[in-house]
Amino acid sequence: MAELRPVVSSSHLAAGASPALSEVEYGMILAGHAFQRWMVLCAAAAGAPGLSPVEVLILHTVHHRGRPKRQAEILLALAIEDTHIATYAIRKLEGAGLVTTSRAGKEKLVAATAEGAALCERYAEVREGLLAGAVRDSGPPAAALSEVAGLLRTLSGFYDQASRAAATL
Repeated sequence: MAELRPVVSSSHLAAGASPALSEVEYGMILAGHAFQRWMVLCAAAAGAPGLSPVEVLILHTVHHRGRPKRQAEILLALAIEDTHIATYAIRKLEGAGLVTTSRAGKEKLVAATAEGAALCERYAEVREGLLAGAVRDSGPPAAALSEVAGLLRTLSGFYDQASRAAATL
């Protein structure tokens, strides 16, 4: 039997110091695209077709804990560097009646409307029915999922540091 090679998207990147990192990167590529596709289609199934992944994320972030969020908090929580991306998404969500904006001094505050909160609840119901139950029944155990989440957050720190270093080259 031939030796199995790592499953990667770019063999030239896997030839370096960490072939396993290339495996993780390919997994993140696939998972990232699948997650974005899921968010858009789940939002559509919940009654909001046409939202982008960023718009879905911002709506859920704004609805989190039922209090308005400063735009800076949204950017930080979602690791969005380009303010224009968030500003455009917030305008689109406001136009759809899902969020409202106000000012607290110089800062923009964003809050979910009753319609936005209801959409988040319908999204949660669709998610429970189509995804969460299947993962609970057939996927990795909760402890393993938590471990993967921690690992991904740790890796994001390595990528952020490497990004800063690359920007100085």
